[in-house]
Amino acid sequence: MKAIEVKHGIYWVGALNPDLRIFDVIMETKSGTTYNSYLVRGENKTALFEVVKDGFENELIERISSVIDPEAIDYIIFDHTEPDHSGSIQNVLLKMPKAQVLGSQAAITFLSQILNTDFNKRIVKHGEELDLGGKTLRFLSTPFLHWPDTMMTYLPEDKILFSCDAFGSHFCNQELFNDLVGDFSEEFKFYYDAIIYPFSNYALEAASKIKDLEIDMICPSHGPILRQDPWSYINSYVDWSTREMEEGSKSVIVIYTSNYGYTARLAKEIAVGLADGGVKVEVMDILEHSKADLRKKIDLADGLLIGSPTFNRDAIPPIWELLAEVSAIINKGKPAAAFGSYGWSGEAVKYMEQRLQQLQFKITQPGLRVNFVPNADNLEEARNFGREFASVVANKT
Repeated sequence: MKAIEVKHGIYWVGALNPDLRIFDVIMETKSGTTYNSYLVRGENKTALFEVVKDGFENELIERISSVIDPEAIDYIIFDHTEPDHSGSIQNVLLKMPKAQVLGSQAAITFLSQILNTDFNKRIVKHGEELDLGGKTLRFLSTPFLHWPDTMMTYLPEDKILFSCDAFGSHFCNQELFNDLVGDFSEEFKFYYDAIIYPFSNYALEAASKIKDLEIDMICPSHGPILRQDPWSYINSYVDWSTREMEEGSKSVIVIYTSNYGYTARLAKEIAVGLADGGVKVEVMDILEHSKADLRKKIDLADGLLIGSPTFNRDAIPPIWELLAEVSAIINKGKPAAAFGSYGWSGEAVKYMEQRLQQLQFKITQPGLRVNFVPNADNLEEARNFGREFASVVANKT
């Protein structure tokens, strides 16, 4: 295995994992992934950008060895320390005994817990530079994109941005460069939605820090190297991270599932009450929409009402499948409440409230529970439930 030259003195030395189908237990990777690591050789010093997932270190060392003796590496830069970036660090350090490990304060703290031993380390700060001799590494703090330790590194002489997880994709192709690998737009967007979107505000902050840089190439931690039209990928992040809500409007999403139509009746009457309260309303049957669409609607709404009948003393499975994917980061403090019909027990509403609280939603009113078929009084109660919730949302600053 040989290194692939990215630009003069800069090499891709990472690892390919074409057979990976699930990343971090929960994320589908139908096109596999890459663990990108980069070697930068200056006139005086040499730096390695991150290592690879545990088990792939032999591939990394073999590629490095095609360019330089690994023992000659002076620095290992960690823009991020998630184990797919750092898992092999213990074995790699044995091959690079003089290397000093550089990262943000959070990164060094995390690596200390990963290694559980002392090591040669240095904390770098935003704007700090490292001169390798004809190649300068400028560190840019971009926390929570998507971990608190994250930073990017800019190499001005070559106009390269080492972007960490940002602008990456789980897409494995040995051709490596975006102008050679074919269409990976689906994987690029899916990666954003699954990993970056919950941190979209931080993505915008990061974009503001790089907007004035001359960037000819983006080297992310996963997927193709972006040397053709790199700014199109940055602009996509800005577009996707900018929430386009109507000026001055407040919205509530009502999501429900219904076995026999009783909870559906409640949902429709709750929507009437919400509209009476002056908020925008969208009512969605959970079985008629993808979880990705529902999650996005929840993220963009100002309030969430969720409904399920009780089945075997619980809410029904589609509710839990959706709530397993809802972001506790984006929705922290957002008003929410639960409703549903029941036959002989009625626990669903209570359990949905508990899960919403775990996700950091704010339960603003007691849940609405109706035994079997809603009667006229129950339907009026549902409308009032909607009006009360609309008042909370409308007055939330």
